[in-house]
Amino acid sequence: MAVDKNIQEFKNSKFFKLFQDQLKDIYWAEKHLVEALGKMQKGATSEKLASAIGKHKEETEGQVERLEKIFGLLDVAARGKKCEAMEGLIEEGKEILEDTKADTMVRDAGIIIASQKIEHYEIASYGSLIALAKKIGHDDIASLLTETLEEEKKTDELLTQLAESEVNEKAAQE
Repeated sequence: MAVDKNIQEFKNSKFFKLFQDQLKDIYWAEKHLVEALGKMQKGATSEKLASAIGKHKEETEGQVERLEKIFGLLDVAARGKKCEAMEGLIEEGKEILEDTKADTMVRDAGIIIASQKIEHYEIASYGSLIALAKKIGHDDIASLLTETLEEEKKTDELLTQLAESEVNEKAAQE
């Protein structure tokens, strides 16, 4: 019974509440990002960029499901908490779509910039969540979060590659 009491005490701890709060934050962020990625995909000129965003949109949908699984492992309701940071980053992406001319590589360069800002936020969030999960002894959750972190890193690398290999050069010539 001492173990059960310790688990309950830990679930009521400020540290565990911080972990839950951060999970709720990224859950809200990922759910809202799915819609934003669809808009950025439609706004992209380059087929390669549109394809990369579409692939990441599918990954993000899987990341939402992964977070829901994590909430289940914690025996906590899967509810989001408004993520002010992601809301601002999504708004910045919308502004790029509104402020740049359609069918231009300048727009694509802006989409990549906005997308990479989002990726870097997610990379920081998931890295921190992994550390917290390990600290609370949830290596299973840390492993799930690591899957997502690796997807975010790959997306960031792909966006850099697209920018450097074609988009920025063409945008500079427009």
